[in-house]
Amino acid sequence: MKDFNYNGRIYYSPVELTMAFIGGTWKMPILLALRKRKLRYGELKNNISHITDKMLYSQLRELEKKGMIERKIYKEKPPRVDYYLTPLSKRSIKVIDALTRFGEHLMDAHGISSKKSE
Repeated sequence: MKDFNYNGRIYYSPVELTMAFIGGTWKMPILLALRKRKLRYGELKNNISHITDKMLYSQLRELEKKGMIERKIYKEKPPRVDYYLTPLSKRSIKVIDALTRFGEHLMDAHGISSKKSE
């Protein structure tokens, strides 16, 4: 496959581009938390163990910039903001589920047990 340019960066495969959109420690957990319904910032924070406010904020902005999530701001006092998946990110859920299944297979194959989240 030929390399290609997207947003000023050279990619060598579509998989690499995919991982730029959903890869990293926090993007997939954020997308999975939003898979069933819209959530507010505090709800997202409570649903994702170990994420800091700084990281959640930056990852939400990055996912929004890439068209993976949208936010709706309600003009209320205090202001309310809902985050939700876009059609693009809804397609990514199947990919994330497949990666999860493969990761679970690898864990089983290598005798790795998961730690319980606190």
